[in-house]
Amino acid sequence: MNAASNCQFRDAVPTVEDYCQLRALAGLSAKTHEAAERALPNTVFGVCAYQGSELVAMGRIIGDGGCHLQVCDIAVLPRLQGQGLGKQVMARLDAWMRANLPPSAYVSLLADGEAHRLYAQFGFAPTAPASIGMYRRF
Repeated sequence: MNAASNCQFRDAVPTVEDYCQLRALAGLSAKTHEAAERALPNTVFGVCAYQGSELVAMGRIIGDGGCHLQVCDIAVLPRLQGQGLGKQVMARLDAWMRANLPPSAYVSLLADGEAHRLYAQFGFAPTAPASIGMYRRF
């Protein structure tokens, strides 16, 4: 039995505590409680996967809801990685985007490591050399 079949998926945003904890456990950059409190209510659409009461995977879409959006916070507990949970989260985000976004919407994401292979399955492609991703951290 794979991990995805053992989970309850919800169209939801995690609690601040669960969000901060899963990001850290999954190896994503740490976010402060204050930053998460500000960010999470601004989620356009979110997906959470639970095993019992434990948040084991998540993903969010952020942005203005029409023109510019970003897929972010795709995280899976390390013990469950490679078992299809990230793909299930992305499939749910993709279904929402297909059903809700206008044809001119631009959805971006940053792919770390080999994650680009997952995102390519959902139609995401590198922007280089036409454009490059840039960031500024505070």
